[in-house]
Amino acid sequence: MGGNSSAMSIKKVLITQPRPDSDKSPYFELARKHSVLLEFCPFIKLEGISAKDFRKQKIDITQYTAVIFTSRHSIDHFFRICEELKISISQDTKYFCITESVALYLQKFILYRKRKVFYGADGSNKSLFDVITKHKENEKFLYPCSENQQDNEIVNWLKNNKCEFVTPFMYRTISNDVKQVLTKDEFDVICFFTPSGVRSLLENFPKYKQNGTRIGAFGFNTFKAVEEAGLTLHIKAPAPELPSMVAALEKFLSDQKK
Repeated sequence: MGGNSSAMSIKKVLITQPRPDSDKSPYFELARKHSVLLEFCPFIKLEGISAKDFRKQKIDITQYTAVIFTSRHSIDHFFRICEELKISISQDTKYFCITESVALYLQKFILYRKRKVFYGADGSNKSLFDVITKHKENEKFLYPCSENQQDNEIVNWLKNNKCEFVTPFMYRTISNDVKQVLTKDEFDVICFFTPSGVRSLLENFPKYKQNGTRIGAFGFNTFKAVEEAGLTLHIKAPAPELPSMVAALEKFLSDQKK
């Protein structure tokens, strides 16, 4: 484990996302309860691809009957592009989402109907594939993703299962400069939410050494990115009984006290 692993050692936690808008965020409750200092710093920013650049991909969105969403960002950018190009989405379009919370986010854009919106049981790619398998007859899939990052496991599965699909790029992920935040402070825990967040850490610090820092990750693809970066993962969400990063941190901090 390295570092000082006594129960008192967790004082500063870095959440690699923007600070929540609401003071009622469960993160602040967690910080009070466990007397830890939380810092929020987004490691990545997303840039939408313009409608003009999207057109160059020569993908006719209206020809597809189903959309696969692995994040809220992909939902935002999908509907943004449709709006900019004045494309109206058929009422019969099916939506396959990686988690329930991503699925619920669709309510911002469509009339949410159970027979159109499906999501994986546990947030894994495998549970997403199980749902797609049940409904994939005669569907043509759009899988909107980031220009510099798609989930190859999903792409390969669609290929191997002879699905008709395209992966339109609708946004790109850019690493933020976080050198200052990480050099001025020592964090006991750093929590990542996307593979590109992990990539940002390594772009900012190519020689990053974990030392005693505990690392948390949300989502299977983020777990994989942490391990591929040669880092040790201590906190995983979602997990059984731990649907969110807050829940996983809560358990971790409580266990530390024992």
